Amino acid sequence: MNTRDVKTIADARAIVEERGLTHIKVGLFDIDGVMRGKYMSREKFLSSLEHGFAFCDVVLGWDSMDQLYDNATYTGWHTGYPDAPVRILPASCREIPFEEGMLLFLAEFAGAAESICPRATLRRVIARAHNMGFDPYAALEYEFFMFNETPESVRAKGYKNLQPMTPGWFGYSMLRNSVRAEFYHQILELCESMDFPLEGLHTETGPGVLEAAIAVDSADNAGDNAALFKTFIKVLAQRHDMMATFMAKWSTEYPGQSGHIHLSLRHRDGSGSAFYEAGQPDGMSTVQRQFLAGQQRLMPQFLSMIAPTVNSYTRLIPGFWAPTDASWGVENRTTALRVIPGSDKSQRIEYRLGAADGNPYLALAAALGAGLYGIEQQWDPEAEITGNAYDQQHPQHLALPRTLWESAQALKSSDVARDLFGDAFVEHYAASREWEEREFRKHITDWELQRYFEII
Repeated sequence: MNTRDVKTIADARAIVEERGLTHIKVGLFDIDGVMRGKYMSREKFLSSLEHGFAFCDVVLGWDSMDQLYDNATYTGWHTGYPDAPVRILPASCREIPFEEGMLLFLAEFAGAAESICPRATLRRVIARAHNMGFDPYAALEYEFFMFNETPESVRAKGYKNLQPMTPGWFGYSMLRNSVRAEFYHQILELCESMDFPLEGLHTETGPGVLEAAIAVDSADNAGDNAALFKTFIKVLAQRHDMMATFMAKWSTEYPGQSGHIHLSLRHRDGSGSAFYEAGQPDGMSTVQRQFLAGQQRLMPQFLSMIAPTVNSYTRLIPGFWAPTDASWGVENRTTALRVIPGSDKSQRIEYRLGAADGNPYLALAAALGAGLYGIEQQWDPEAEITGNAYDQQHPQHLALPRTLWESAQALKSSDVARDLFGDAFVEHYAASREWEEREFRKHITDWELQRYFEII
């Protein structure tokens, strides 16, 4: 039985029995998009398919370094970190190619935890699209740096003087991808076998940096695909004594790493693209313009879901291929939103603000939810930007927050965010971003030492 044929509980049971597995891998994603999981015995797994299982809710109450939030109300020392119910998703079945027939299934929080579960948050936004008569489709593309380092060596070096996989600035290099062809092929084969195939893979500008474009899929699958891609690229790299980083910006000397989101809507009644209308300027339908307007107007309010780390904001500076205001243009890569004209099949919007460090479920929920709200409100976008958006003045209400703390406050005070994502999610997620900013402020940076140690 092929993993792609698994759709139901009965299918999941059948493929496990067919392979004679004693254990199955089960995983889910936390607030930061980090995959957590375990091996589960065959008996426990088969029972959990029907009845779910319990997973300690601490994974929703700690940060990416397993440090416990001190400002969250959903879970904490005051609740005792109990178990939360979790459901297994049969259709998420995937093969892990380097584990000899091992199967991986994704899971999702249920019960009270469902209100703050990242995957469930995206699912609720997709349900809103369905109720509006649309099927959303998405594709995410990531830039990531590869290093000839291991988890041990980067710590021994204090994360300094790291050796990239390849030297120099060499975007779209045929030389690099031919010399390292075996590794490129392993990336392509991994993504194909785990059912998040790549549409393209090439070097980007900078030493050791690659860009991968994941193939378009339904929005729910696109979230899974992107989250799994980030996880298993790191796995593949470390199995080769290398490391991949999806930090928004790891060095001031090089451009940041993007996580662009391509989005489109199709009518659920089968009548085709909701974004494309022949005869209109750039093929843009009224629905696409309203969707674009929602993304533009709500971008400052939702920024913390797109740029979720302190490091995210080092990327959002002029001249480094990252937008600084909620601007839009047609085929303009200096704007935050790039309209890509095409046909019934290809007309879409690229949400270029996205960074590689974002939780794919939450970034996609923000980009999609904002657009849907624009349609509901029948908003019109601001004037299109032509030329270099960095050199132009933009309305003050389109300015993006400059820090993670400001972004968290914008989300917390957003009535639209609460409408789209729910009060429980907004309160918990904003608290987690406030925590992240406070953790950063406990530390002294190299910049501060170099600037102040002797002179001040």
